[in-house]
Amino acid sequence: MKIGVVYPQIEFGNDPLAIRDYAQKAEELGYTHIVAYDHVVGANPDRPGGWSGVYTYRSAFQEPFSLFSYMAAVTTRIEFFTGVIILPQRQTVLVAKQAATLDVLSGGRLRLGVGIGWNPVEYTALNENFHNRGKRIEEQIAVLRELWTQPLVTFSGRWHHIPDAGLNPLPVQRPIPIWFGGHAEQVLRRIAFIGDGWVTNYRIPAQAAPAIERIEQYLGEAGRSRQQVGIEARIHYGNGDPGVWTTLIEGWQTLGITHLEINTMDCGFKSPDEHLKAIENFARLL
Repeated sequence: MKIGVVYPQIEFGNDPLAIRDYAQKAEELGYTHIVAYDHVVGANPDRPGGWSGVYTYRSAFQEPFSLFSYMAAVTTRIEFFTGVIILPQRQTVLVAKQAATLDVLSGGRLRLGVGIGWNPVEYTALNENFHNRGKRIEEQIAVLRELWTQPLVTFSGRWHHIPDAGLNPLPVQRPIPIWFGGHAEQVLRRIAFIGDGWVTNYRIPAQAAPAIERIEQYLGEAGRSRQQVGIEARIHYGNGDPGVWTTLIEGWQTLGITHLEINTMDCGFKSPDEHLKAIENFARLL
């Protein structure tokens, strides 16, 4: 099982040197990957009609492709996972280009996590349709994989038309692995039929077990094996109790989890140093 860290971007600040130190410390401690969340814009909670979303315009999010390109330049081994890029609110071919460039510059260290998101304000701001996002993402995946594996692509779909064109450079990984976030039934089916992995937001293994069973059922329908699909879970740092972490790790291992990461956000930390100390404490279990 690979164990990584969730980059605590909404609490970490924007000092480039501190971000460098975080990436290098995570690599030094033996973590296998760094996860970063994706939100392009945040809504004003005082807007007409109010706002009940988790994040607002006050929540700081560095753009994952840019952030990881910076981190890749100051590390040599650690992998990068977008957990998750809200794919239907972005231009597919541009995402293909950004991901391919990052994969090249990092030496093949990217996994692309994608999802459909929940924030209609972002979709409006990015001039994309919030209401058909689930249908569009499957065609987007097909386009991404074509562009990452073929020097020239001719594609004519419902939402995408590529007239004999291609990316240069192509990524190191052909194709880059694509993992899905989300828990809806259609997402679980999508993972089994076209995904390389699933990233779950369930905090407790018992909560995730029924969804994993559903994925396994759909894998059978798709003619694929469980070994072809990874599963990623997250552990909240909480109050820093190793006993709690060990219990959770053992529970996730029982479910066959392939990737795990520690999330140090929402623990009351007030400085980057506190987050660094937290990942050092958790690393003692590695």
